[in-house]
Amino acid sequence: MEFSLSALIIVPTLAVVAPLLAGLVGRIARVHVVVFEILLGLLVGPSVLGWVPSNGFTTQIADFGLAFLFFMAGSETDFSAIKGRLAATALAGWLLSLIIGVSIGIAVGLSAVGGIIIGIALTSTALGTIMPMLRDAHEMSTPFGRAVIAVGAVGEFGPLVAISLFLSGRTTAGASVVLVAFVVISAIAVFAASRGRTASFYKLIASTLHTSTQLAVRIVVMIVAALAALSIALGLDMLLGAFTAGVICRVLLSGARPEHKELIETKLEAVSFGFLVPIFFINVGITFDLHALLSNGRALILLPIFVLFLLVVRGVPGGFAAPPGSRFADRLALVLFTATGLPIIVAVTAIGVDEKYLAPGTASALVGAGMLSVLLFPAIAMGQRSRARKAQRPHPGSG
Repeated sequence: MEFSLSALIIVPTLAVVAPLLAGLVGRIARVHVVVFEILLGLLVGPSVLGWVPSNGFTTQIADFGLAFLFFMAGSETDFSAIKGRLAATALAGWLLSLIIGVSIGIAVGLSAVGGIIIGIALTSTALGTIMPMLRDAHEMSTPFGRAVIAVGAVGEFGPLVAISLFLSGRTTAGASVVLVAFVVISAIAVFAASRGRTASFYKLIASTLHTSTQLAVRIVVMIVAALAALSIALGLDMLLGAFTAGVICRVLLSGARPEHKELIETKLEAVSFGFLVPIFFINVGITFDLHALLSNGRALILLPIFVLFLLVVRGVPGGFAAPPGSRFADRLALVLFTATGLPIIVAVTAIGVDEKYLAPGTASALVGAGMLSVLLFPAIAMGQRSRARKAQRPHPGSG
């Protein structure tokens, strides 16, 4: 593996600088730390200053960071809270997005496979990126937060299934059989996790929470690695396994005492958002092919068009899942959150470029649109949500 001393020094430094900048700018405008991680990575990468090369050393750690981003999304998704009408509406919205997205993709990509890649990219929602924002704003348990999580969960899991079905190199029938096999194995793993919730297991976990053993964290890493390896072995996308690992770990740890469960979650957040996930977003900036975008007039034109498509193709159908009686500001916020997509866009366009189904300029335009969605949409969405919440509060002296 190619090793870069500059990457070893600069990337961790940027991971520290990014939240400091976010805190500084936060006094003026609401900008999430992910924005600064991407921009700083772009600044030091080959496209601008060239201080950090794009190499396997950083990329492999970034890939594990992406896996943990999806793991955290799976582990924090409370499926019992998004069942029924909410789940059905979120799924129907995503299927509508897929139909529209693939149709647009074929028109833009000029090939069936290229159209599928573009369509999948346009139907993704960056739930793992949005969830920390919802948690920081104490929105996870609100009706609005549950709606965002519902459309986000479908917007992460749905594209991964589509990638496995249509971009695995197998026939659709063969890919379906493999996918069903993965689902069966995952269901068995979830069942085993539910049966493994014994008092002795939790006692063993609790006894290592303040020692160098850290058994709970080790078990989680093992499950993520095992499910990711299973996905790869079956020819499926690694992120499908990572998301499923999050669901399994949520079931496995659900029986722990509340204080122990909270401590375990804190440790996992530290590993994910304190180490691995920032490297992924910084690496997105480092590896972004700015030259392919700026040197291609068609790609430059496609960039704002793809941003608009994210809003129309993914955002608008997702907005139908808004809680009954929602204000316009809440519906707009849900549309913006739903249209926020980057991790899957990065993954699926990499497949397209590697397999020659997608031109580098088109891929850069799609990734650039995803970057802009992360830069702009959540900040505007949180502003709209804050506006709606203020409007819902009773005025002093009312009543």
